[in-house]
Amino acid sequence: MTTPVRVAIIGCGSITLQNHLPGLALCPDTQVTALCDANPAVLERARGQTGVAALSTRFEEVVRRDDVDAVIIATPNHTHPRIALAAVAHGKHLLCEKPLALNAADAFAMAEAAERAGVRHMTAFTYRFVPAMRYLHDLVKRGDLGQPYHYRSCRLQDWGTRNLGWRQVRALAGTGELGDMLSHRIDFAHLLIGPMRRLVAQLKRIHPVRGDAPSDLDDWVALLAEFECGATGVLESSKLASGRNESWRSLDSVEVNGSERSFVFITGRWNQIETGRAGGPGLETIPVPEEYWRWPGSPRDPRVGDPLVTFRYDQAWEFVDAIRQQRPCVPDFFDGARVQAVMDAAVRSAETGQWMGLAPNPS
Repeated sequence: MTTPVRVAIIGCGSITLQNHLPGLALCPDTQVTALCDANPAVLERARGQTGVAALSTRFEEVVRRDDVDAVIIATPNHTHPRIALAAVAHGKHLLCEKPLALNAADAFAMAEAAERAGVRHMTAFTYRFVPAMRYLHDLVKRGDLGQPYHYRSCRLQDWGTRNLGWRQVRALAGTGELGDMLSHRIDFAHLLIGPMRRLVAQLKRIHPVRGDAPSDLDDWVALLAEFECGATGVLESSKLASGRNESWRSLDSVEVNGSERSFVFITGRWNQIETGRAGGPGLETIPVPEEYWRWPGSPRDPRVGDPLVTFRYDQAWEFVDAIRQQRPCVPDFFDGARVQAVMDAAVRSAETGQWMGLAPNPS
């Protein structure tokens, strides 16, 4: 009989209810044994949905529990390092929402502490699990792109001026659209093209008030980048693209151009990509093979549920399976820390109006 992996969730807001709990429910021999949230009302709502009896408003109590093997951190960004280091000190495996921290120094400290402790560590870059992204990565990896020339991503949503809670407070979130949405696309860039050598960035706060509360974070961000391989990069993300809708209904595209081919990936088209050869007549649509419709080994049936939502559940499977197999998670804390280093450089660039260099292959 397989020993269950026992998981505690710290932070029981919408991400936990929509992503983490449904994903864990699909993982055989996996139990949610404890829930934690600083807000008692949020904690009670999660208890009602899960039936989990062990509740706490203090993460220090949860990470010490003997019936917890792993911890999922889904709290405001500024709390991540403190919780992660406490969990590592008690030998718990970790899945943490992105961005890992408010700065790269703290993010790398989290990664190095987890590595020294021999625990599994994973950054929640959920879009890594989109079937079309996984297929595109393999096509680029096997050389179909040729020499990389350009990387570009565009994420446009219409969030209006509604209140975003802690996500519009610098002290709690660190950055706005940069950390919230562009962090995923920086991770895409690393995955497909490799590390960046330098960048210049602009961040803009268009609405200083959201809802009835002040906002001191960016609504829009753009980066111009040069990669170590020589390729160029253009990345843009906005919360204020009026009429673009939200979530998968809004524009979320990645394009890579190389000496042999171009590829285009759009999140809303999870089972297809576009490609065209150099000198060819234009782009054509090709299907994503069924072997990519779910993460290797995932017990999820890709034909059940909304495929633009359910791919996220494979993240839980990857985390639990890495714990069982005692292997590294994909993506890990070092992936998250490298993205944070780019974000730090983007903030400095926006403040100074200058290009910023990035350390080669930071570890």
